[in-house]
Amino acid sequence: MVGNIINESLARPFACLLGFFCGIIITIKLKEGCIMKEKKTLLSGIQPSGTITLGNYLGAIKNWVELQDTYDCIFFLADLHTITVRQNPKNLFENTLQAYALLLACGIDVEKSLFFIQSHVTTHAQLAWILNCYTQFGELSRMTQFKDKSQKYPENINAGLFTYPCLMAADILLYQPDLIPTGKDQKQHVELTRNVAERFNSVYGETFKIPEPYIGESGSKIMSLADPTKKMSKSDSNKFACVTILDSADDIIKKFKRAITDSDSKVAFGKDKPGVSNLMTIYNCMTKKSFEQIEKEFDGKGYGDFKKAVGEAVVDNLAPIQKKYNEYINDKSYLEKCYKSAAVKAQNLSEVTLEDVLEKIGFVR
Repeated sequence: MVGNIINESLARPFACLLGFFCGIIITIKLKEGCIMKEKKTLLSGIQPSGTITLGNYLGAIKNWVELQDTYDCIFFLADLHTITVRQNPKNLFENTLQAYALLLACGIDVEKSLFFIQSHVTTHAQLAWILNCYTQFGELSRMTQFKDKSQKYPENINAGLFTYPCLMAADILLYQPDLIPTGKDQKQHVELTRNVAERFNSVYGETFKIPEPYIGESGSKIMSLADPTKKMSKSDSNKFACVTILDSADDIIKKFKRAITDSDSKVAFGKDKPGVSNLMTIYNCMTKKSFEQIEKEFDGKGYGDFKKAVGEAVVDNLAPIQKKYNEYINDKSYLEKCYKSAAVKAQNLSEVTLEDVLEKIGFVR
């Protein structure tokens, strides 16, 4: 009787304690399961063709940085895409290293995201050739960027320029992402990728995940400071049209002071005020102030005050990025460690998809 009482008195707290620890273990496993289940994969790339513009930063890279905690992110430097236009080998080499360092400085975290150089991963070119054979001539003919670049570089209308959307599709489909952050002008390429993936799946069965475009609400398209009807571009012949991430503070202020507005003097957002709206979008991205707050802040003030404020906000935001960039670019061994480690991970990850594709087509493995 006494023995039973002692056993029961020991058993009850032990059972409670065991239940407590089991509850912790189960809760942790459930939470881990939820995290794994809820996190979607997001993928995007950028060409390392010279320094990164403010438009690149606000339209894509700043969003990438913010999305790293929400998604499993895969980012890459699309150096294979750059050679559709003739490149100086020394410049391509330097631009690629600088772009890698600059993206790290902007906040791409190699501990959170996979960040590699495209040409280091052989599966991209392999799958691109295969997708060439599942993409129709008419589809490629309708790509607006092919038409634009053909007019811009009439002396070098090469086959790679025509078929590069297939490489872009391979870049995406290899990693089975859920979302593709992209500017509105790039949505056509995501649609082509989806069409090619659906076509392949209809022939060989479920192989590629069909990705969705992810378009940020603000800062998705930053326009030229000299002509707000055109996208900001580093290739613009007007040196005051484009701000780059590595511009000096003085140059940035000068460029914004010369920015095109209109004959009015009211700071307001609207389709009839493209220059002012462009500056408001930049200021919104830099300060997180709403358009309504910006309008109130500059009510009764002229464009001169507004342009100065936008320029100063850009300088303040870019200063820490420039400092980190100088640290990274002067530590080549660290950069090499990062991109070589990422290449191995990307190769292993992408080979899973490529092997599945090769087997389904019927290649001897």
